[in-house]
Amino acid sequence: MDQPRLLACFAHPDDEAFPVGGTLATYAARGVEVRLVCATLGEEGEIRTAGSATPETLPQIRHQELRCSCKALGIQEPVVWGYRDSGMRGTEANQYPEAFVNADPVEVVARLVLEIRRFKPQVVLTFGPDGLYGHPDHISIAQHTTTAFKCASDPASFPEQLASGLEVHTALSLFYCVRPKGFRMEMALKLRDAGIDAPLPDADRLDDGVSPDLIHLEMDTSEHIDKKLACMRCHLTQASPQRPYHKLPLEVVADIIGVETFTRGFPPVAPGEQVPSSFFPQLAGAQAD
Repeated sequence: MDQPRLLACFAHPDDEAFPVGGTLATYAARGVEVRLVCATLGEEGEIRTAGSATPETLPQIRHQELRCSCKALGIQEPVVWGYRDSGMRGTEANQYPEAFVNADPVEVVARLVLEIRRFKPQVVLTFGPDGLYGHPDHISIAQHTTTAFKCASDPASFPEQLASGLEVHTALSLFYCVRPKGFRMEMALKLRDAGIDAPLPDADRLDDGVSPDLIHLEMDTSEHIDKKLACMRCHLTQASPQRPYHKLPLEVVADIIGVETFTRGFPPVAPGEQVPSSFFPQLAGAQAD
């Protein structure tokens, strides 16, 4: 096959870490060229490690953390856009004109189509329609990426890009990062079993995630759990003192966060179809997933 390429499209620094860091590291180690698009700099993120940033410096610090994370995962420097973090649903940040949720959809899709046509990935990855846990920016990037995935192969979409010398590009598959319902409670209980006094999830977060029958692919990323842990530690401002994974043995960390789960958005999964256990089934060693 041609040089395998994976384009990951997410909303904030650290979106590439906890939910899919192991997968990105795994494919990078197998020779896949991985590029990350990040729509915002996470201005609304908490500062969970005292002294790691101030509200004024947080965007710049999170950009540095993202670059550190990509290096730890073994992937390219990130492509970072200038939209503003929209914050959680119902917060004041939703109303900022420059917030990602208020961006012109045509503009965002055009930028994503441009990335796809330039990079020519076989696989595109983003959040599932639920945004993993309902974050407005996560849902927005999922919607825009899905639209761009379809438009990139259509010569009638953004023809000005083609006039400049680019060609249409048809990616082979679109995957969504998802979590099974109950994942928050399962992780909290495993942390407690490991001796960490982790809080149980709030009642309104117990149903975060999707039905297990919507999960088409599970990636066992334990072989690269050290890289995932390293990329998570890069995001010092976002590090939760209630989940100190770096204090646990790697095999324990792998048991808690070593499996990453995905839904295939395109091509649609037919009834009874067995989805391959890899984004790139043609790669040698894909069955190791």
